[in-house]
Amino acid sequence: MAPYNLIRKKIFNPLAAFMHDSRAIGIILLCATAISLVLSNLHFSGEWYRNIWQISFDNTSNHHIHFGGLILPNSIMVIINDGLMALFFFLAGMEIKRELVSGELSSLKQSLLPVMAAIGGMVIPAILYTQFNKGTVYMGGWAVPMATDIAFTLGVASLLGKKVPISLKIFITALAIIDDLGAIVVIALFYGGALKLTYLLITLFVFLILGLLQQYKIRFGWYNWVLSIVLWYAMFNSGIHATVAGVLFAFTIPVKQLSHFELKLHKPVYFIIMPLFALANTAILFPDNSLQSLNSSFSWGIIFGLVIGKPLGICGACYLMIKNKWSSLPAGTSWYQLIGAGILAGIGFTMSIFISTLAFADSNTQDMAKIAVLIASLLAMIIGYAWLSYNIKSKIIVPL
Repeated sequence: MAPYNLIRKKIFNPLAAFMHDSRAIGIILLCATAISLVLSNLHFSGEWYRNIWQISFDNTSNHHIHFGGLILPNSIMVIINDGLMALFFFLAGMEIKRELVSGELSSLKQSLLPVMAAIGGMVIPAILYTQFNKGTVYMGGWAVPMATDIAFTLGVASLLGKKVPISLKIFITALAIIDDLGAIVVIALFYGGALKLTYLLITLFVFLILGLLQQYKIRFGWYNWVLSIVLWYAMFNSGIHATVAGVLFAFTIPVKQLSHFELKLHKPVYFIIMPLFALANTAILFPDNSLQSLNSSFSWGIIFGLVIGKPLGICGACYLMIKNKWSSLPAGTSWYQLIGAGILAGIGFTMSIFISTLAFADSNTQDMAKIAVLIASLLAMIIGYAWLSYNIKSKIIVPL
């Protein structure tokens, strides 16, 4: 056998098969997180590993750097969180648009249950968090436990095979997409900087041009990509978080080309950008008094918000919808399985960690938030997996 064929058979083919597995994304993100946490806390590597992500290009702590006439990101961390993550939001935006046009969100009847479930799953965790942290300096982190990580949630659901009905996976997907949309709105409204009118007007102008190109069915080409870069640049300097530009650009993509771009971006986003995000944002030094630090209203607010608030909000909203006959359970799904889906939705990870970097300026507070998110997400994974794997035959009786 030729060396190339042998390499392809032994390495490339298994790698390609792994990358097409729905569990692969979750596994790679877990590995990246574990590597980052280990490197951050080893005596010989911890300091340089944590610092490398924060190195500024002009030796200042500013978010922006002036380069000629341009104002650009000032560190590797900012490039990842404001630049590369815009591609993640671009992919998420295309998924939202596709669902709105032809998927689970395309009609009022189809979308009502996951929409209300997602709203409940965002509101109750935020309320729980604020109850734990009322009157403290941590109130600004109320949105941290609101988010659901679609990759991890669906990855764990896929591990359970036929114990999770297809209809329930569709429900989880729709719920997570709406959850992402809610998180994007929250980031845009509450976690930007001081608004700059000139850049906001440029953002609006470019977005209108892109919208007109789509409306008049002008062929998508290189000029769209150039305009998308201008859109991102204006958003980056506007005071609204730059990643929102990815969603705006996604909404201007012609419907017929959504699948094409989603397919093109899936691997680079989930197998390069997301692991990089995990490596950079989980470079956390565990303090000597880690357990004592976690035993605070701040940490408990995040953990309770994700592990308790998420299933409570999702299932509570579903109960009200079904009790009032405004909607019905997904086909072939029991209340027991729906509760399991609500528990899995407590896996916050990517978006929760991302919001924690925006909500708090102090790196120690960010680290505490990230540790709490990791613990909550791990608990949600374990409890959700155990709950759904114990696939009881009888349905939970719910008074309606």
